[in-house]
Formats: sequence, structure tokens, C-alpha cells
Amino acid sequence: MMTDTLQALMAFSPIVVSGVLLVGFNWSAKRTMPIAFLLTVLIALWGWQMSPNRVLASTLQGLVITLTVLWIVFGAILMLNTLQHTGAITAIRSGFSHISPDRRIQAIIIAWCFGTFIEGASGFGTPAAIAAPLLVAIGFPALAAVMLGMMIQSTPVSFGALGTPILVGINKGLDSQAIGQTLAAGGSSWDIYLQQVTTYVALIHASIGTFMPVLMVMMLTRFFGPGRSWREGLAILPFAIFAGLAFTVPYALTGILLGPEFPSLVGGLVGLVLVVTAARYGFLVPKKHWDFAPESQWPAVWLGSIKFDRKATTERPMSLTLAWLPYVLLALLLVASRIIPEFKTLLLSVNLAFNDLLGEKGVGASIEFLYLPGGLLVFCAVMASLMHCRSLAPVGKALGESGRTLIGAGFVLLFTVPMVRIFINSGVNGADLASMPVATANFAAGLVGEFFPMLSATIGALGAFIAGSNTVSNMMFSQFQFEVAQTLGISTVVMLALQAVGAAAGNMIAIHNVVAASATVGLLGREGVTLRKTVLPTLYYLLATGLIGLLLIYGFQVTDVLMQLK
Repeated sequence: MMTDTLQALMAFSPIVVSGVLLVGFNWSAKRTMPIAFLLTVLIALWGWQMSPNRVLASTLQGLVITLTVLWIVFGAILMLNTLQHTGAITAIRSGFSHISPDRRIQAIIIAWCFGTFIEGASGFGTPAAIAAPLLVAIGFPALAAVMLGMMIQSTPVSFGALGTPILVGINKGLDSQAIGQTLAAGGSSWDIYLQQVTTYVALIHASIGTFMPVLMVMMLTRFFGPGRSWREGLAILPFAIFAGLAFTVPYALTGILLGPEFPSLVGGLVGLVLVVTAARYGFLVPKKHWDFAPESQWPAVWLGSIKFDRKATTERPMSLTLAWLPYVLLALLLVASRIIPEFKTLLLSVNLAFNDLLGEKGVGASIEFLYLPGGLLVFCAVMASLMHCRSLAPVGKALGESGRTLIGAGFVLLFTVPMVRIFINSGVNGADLASMPVATANFAAGLVGEFFPMLSATIGALGAFIAGSNTVSNMMFSQFQFEVAQTLGISTVVMLALQAVGAAAGNMIAIHNVVAASATVGLLGREGVTLRKTVLPTLYYLLATGLIGLLLIYGFQVTDVLMQLK
């Protein structure tokens, strides 16, 4: 019988190996992830005594999920390549120069404002896949674009895809029936309880996320500026704080008043309008503009294999409105596909489903070709080709280029996602052990006792690091967080909020999200370089969340509806 310590060490070892090889030894994910996958298989078979059939079924499940990730990446690359061929990228680049030539402001508008809106509409890594290549197209180093794209995967994520991490992740991760019965017996309801969770998630995120644009521009100037200076990022502090508030204030109010579906969507849209308007009129904009050094001076590690001809021109000057129209169409379709039931049903009707793979109950996956952002991106790429050129020639040229880009990402994800599924599905085993994530979390909880709220968000981040998904992390750990809160006699609502916020922050270091974003700009093989940078905002987020959690629970002694019923 394994001790709790040995269980935790074994369960955590594939993650440690991945981190050491990627970050410590600067290995590429292409070399690292096959080793991590094989180690996970060995631990599953001999440590957890999972049946070979379940391990194989989990691997197959992971392969199906891999196809869904690649479909999204393919759509994002196809869209950008098509717009490059139609000349729209030239117009967009020119448009941003007219709003502001300052690269810090461009990063805030594209990554923070546009990215948070896209996260609210679609989630699942789409913002990074869309923002990163767009930043490269207007003149950012590929490595900087991926770093910024990954940093979007924080504040808006808990309410991404119209609230999926809360509505699906928390709902499916808790014994909602039993909790709901307790609430009903006391004259309350599950809806009121979930709204309390949503309120605290919104408030915690807003408190921390307001400063994310500041951190984004500081990291941009420190790691990619000619002077390698943090101070050059701080020079835009008033504008960056304004951009943070322009998103987080409507975001928090929407979460408190309307629930989990629309905070990121509304915050992103309001923020985009306010920040672009402020930049146009020079409100809080520094007089001295900041730019990168000439591209000829960039280190090779900054550059991706996908090149954009930035001197390209079109036969006819394209209006900025026409150039942006495909993105406007994409945003409208993403929102419509999530809030119009008939449209959603139509898109979901085209799918390929695999249920109970190899007879393993609950181990399944499906690919919704039209409902996934990849399908909508492909449609918008075709429409862009027709709108801009009245021809399918541009999208035809982009097809081959986009397909070739996927090969590297596909290889890495073939190991990464199956490893994740084995990890998650390990709760069914012959050794009568908790699943690997829960075993790790149990060990951590036992170490810290009453200070567990400080660690709660980190466990959420661990789940997202493993699964690349806030939703999946919430499904894995919500019940665990709930039980720990019950044991400690503290607010379950606050603990669940810490879980959700931490899981959002963990997306910034999720390996397969980094791989997917890197693939869109041709930066495969340098995932460790990206992770060494995105770990900084992740640590900021988790430390701040932990401190807020301790303050809420032991300082303000926050209670919730369940505690009030006792």
C-alpha cells in the first residue's frame, strides 16, 4: 500500500519532469512530451494499476481531443494567411499605426481588449491563437506575440465561452444535487449559491486583472525592448491602468448583476471601445512612442517560421472597415453560436462522437466541426477571400500554408493531450486510489492545514496546467475544494472562487496552449522560452489570489448561504 506522500510524488512526477526539461534544460515540447507521456503510462499501469484497456481508451480520447485543438489552430492560421493574401493585414497594420504607433498601446488593444472579448465569446485558447499571429502580422516578434497571447489566458478565462468554466466546470465538478437539496431545505437554491461563487470570482479577478495590462507592457519592454527596461513599460502606467479598469469594471458589474455568461464578453467589448477611443484622442498616452529595435537586430529565438510580407500592397487600397470585417463577422458568429439555441443546435448537429471508448464508461470525446471556433474561423476565411477579392484564390493559397504549419503542433499534442486524459481518468483503478490530480491535491492540503486558502488557487492552476482548461480543472477539483472548506469550517463559496481564479491563471502556463499558440506563428520548439516568461504573471496571479483568499476568509470572515443554514 502506497503512502500518501509516495502517491503524490508519483502522480506529480510527469509534471515535474515536463517542467524541468522544458524550462530547466530548454528542451522543446517535441522532445519532452513523449517522455512525460510514457512516464504517465508507466505510473498509471504499475502505480495506480489502471487496466491497459482504460489507459488505451484514455489515449484514444486524448487523440480525439487533439483533433479539436488542431482544428481551432488550423482555422486561426488559415484566417491570418488568407488576410495576408487579400491585403487586409496591410490595412490593419496601417490602421493601428494611425491609432497609435506605440507598440505598447497596440499590444494592449489587440491582446488585452480584443483578446478578452474573443475569450468571452469562444474560450478554449482561441484568443491566443487569434491575437498572436495578428500581432506578428503588424510587426511584433513571434516570441513576444505568443507571450502576450498567453497572458490573455488569465482574467477573462473564468467567464470564457459564455461562462463555460462556471456553468459546466463548477456544476459538473460538484455534487450539485446533494448541495441543492441542502440549500432547498433551508429556503435557498443552487442558483443563488452559484451566483455567490460567480460574484467572488468576478471581484477577485477584477482586483488582480486590472494590473495585467501594466504587467504585459512591462514584460514587453523588459524582454523585447532595445533598452531591456521595466521602466519603459511603467512609462505607460496611467494608460495601462485605464485599459485594465475599462475591462474589469464592466466585467465585475456584469458578473455580479447578470451572472457568469457575459462578464468577459461585455468587459472586452466596452474595454475595446473605450481604449481605442482614448488612444485616438491621446488620452493618457505618453508623448514619447516606444518601438522595437529594427528586425535585423532581433535574436533568432524571437523569430517564427511564418513570415508576413509587411511591404505587401493591394491593387486597390482597402478600407479599414473592410479589412476588419472578417473579424467582426467572426465575433458575431461566435456570440450567436453560444446564445441563439437554434443556431447552436444547427452547428452542433455536424459532429463526430466517440462514446465509452473500448467499453470504458465515461471515456469519450466528440468533434463539433462547425460549433468549434475552428469551423467558424474557416468560414470567415472563405468569406474574407470573397469579400476582399471576389475570388477563392487567396484562401486556396492559404490552405496549403496553414496545413504545413500544423504538422509540428500535431506531433506534440499527440502526446500531451493523451497524457492529460490518463491523468484525469486514473480515478478508476485496481489499487483503490484517488485519481492522480486528487492524490496530489490531498497531499498538499494535508501539509498546510488552515493556510490551505493560500494554496487553493495553486491547485486550480495545477489542474489547468495539466489539462490546458479552466473548465476541466474546475471539474477535477471543485468537489475537493468544497470538502476541504467544509472540513476547515470556512466559506465553500470563497474556496470555489479561488479554485476558478487559479484555474484561469494556470492557462498561462498550460503546455498544450503554449504549443497551440506557438504553432500559429511558427515558433514550435521554443515552448520552454515562453514558459519561463509566462510563469512570472502566473506567480503574480496565484500569490495575489492566495492573499485575497486569506483576507476574505480570516480577515473579513466571509460566510456563504450554506454556512448561514447551519
